Amino acid sequence: MSVQKILFASSEAYPLIKTGGLGDVSGALPRALQQQGMDVRLILPFYTSVRSQAGKTRIVASFFIYDDGITIHETRLPGSRVKVWLVENAAAFDRPGNPYLDENGHSWSDNASRFTLFCRAIVRLSTNQAGIDWQPDIVHCNDWQTGLVPALLQYETDAPASVFTIHNMAYQGNFSAGTFTQLGLPADLWHYEKLEFYDQVSFIKGGLVFADRINTVSPSYATEIQSAEFAYGMEGVLQARSEDLSGILNGIDTSIWNPGTDDLIPSHYNRHQLDNKVANKTALQQRVGLTVDPELPLAGMISRMVEQKGFDELLDAMETLASLPMQILILGNGEKKFERALTDWSKQYPEKIQVVIGYDEALSHLIEAGSDLYLMPSRFEPCGLNQMYSLRYGTLPVVRNVGGLADTVIHASAVNIEQGLANGFVVEEAGSEALISTIQYALELYQQPRSWKALQLTAMAEDHSWKRSASEYRQLYQQAEQDHTAAAAVG
Repeated sequence: MSVQKILFASSEAYPLIKTGGLGDVSGALPRALQQQGMDVRLILPFYTSVRSQAGKTRIVASFFIYDDGITIHETRLPGSRVKVWLVENAAAFDRPGNPYLDENGHSWSDNASRFTLFCRAIVRLSTNQAGIDWQPDIVHCNDWQTGLVPALLQYETDAPASVFTIHNMAYQGNFSAGTFTQLGLPADLWHYEKLEFYDQVSFIKGGLVFADRINTVSPSYATEIQSAEFAYGMEGVLQARSEDLSGILNGIDTSIWNPGTDDLIPSHYNRHQLDNKVANKTALQQRVGLTVDPELPLAGMISRMVEQKGFDELLDAMETLASLPMQILILGNGEKKFERALTDWSKQYPEKIQVVIGYDEALSHLIEAGSDLYLMPSRFEPCGLNQMYSLRYGTLPVVRNVGGLADTVIHASAVNIEQGLANGFVVEEAGSEALISTIQYALELYQQPRSWKALQLTAMAEDHSWKRSASEYRQLYQQAEQDHTAAAAVG
């Protein structure tokens, strides 16, 4: 059997460039796929900020897309053998700011044309029209920035199969009708069953309509996005493709997130040396100014401070939580109203509540290692990574029953504890009252050391590595190829 060739297309990939979970996935999954014997190439734009991270590169192709000159640089993903193709076009990608936003936090006005150019370059490479003499079996596209690729591939002869992964339905790449004309896309794509979406051109719809297979980053989210509550207007499209839609949980990098080897925490521990965990707790309390007390339960949280992450409900609960025998530590930033309100609570109860505005990688590791509970009351969560980091660190998550949270956290009910399944706490309803009662229940169990340790051991024994996820993607690619071949035969 020949080695499967995968062109993995993304607008970001850690450690070259990252703004969120997409960057984590795109930096980890290609490595895991390669370790399973696949020939993987990662393609992303050659942003200004990538230049300092990419190290030495060599030019492997140059071509024009209409009047735009494209140069393809090749390098390796740092810390791996995965080849990376960087798409260079100075006008599109050589600018300050992050990939999507300017220095003031506003979307670049030419995002539609920038990522259309990126998609066209991907199509050129995926159809072996760039002189590199390598053609993938699968183009794996991720989120709206690569959504036009499956749509454009239909115009190519001998095109590869395509997979489109939805990382968050809230971000769709929708632009005005006039933009469609300016982009010079094939006229027949302007149709409500293709790219047109309520008189806008929708990049994500290109992937949803035209990819051979669609997936998202957890089984529960794959079901949720077929409903109006989670689909942001795309439920009809997703329902129509339901037979081609599945969910694969993201993995985590277990070499980075490992309490037994983590260089960013003062005391290493594992399932057999769990007592060492408490030293991280006292170090964390000391570092952020909480009362140093190894017996007092500490709940950590690392998050963007936005409504999606449940911060409105958390603030509604804060008065009650401040009266409970516990400490709360929150690291993150986001909407100013949440930053201000949380900071006010920390000023009122500095010995019990601390809020650190911003992001600190070392502190995030210490929070995972030093906390007893991890708060994640998200309104929706396509997959979530921090609950899986927490499970690995024996820090029990408190989560809403949505998306990947529902797929990874099993509530510590009496039955689940008795069966050895429980690994955290699940808030079954929206609202601050349900959140408070779940935390209160967790605090009661914390006072039962034997039961608490059993929950920790169950959590730490689970496999959330990328190896498991990569095996499922291998099967998905095979399905996509079969579907593509069958469709070509019919067409």
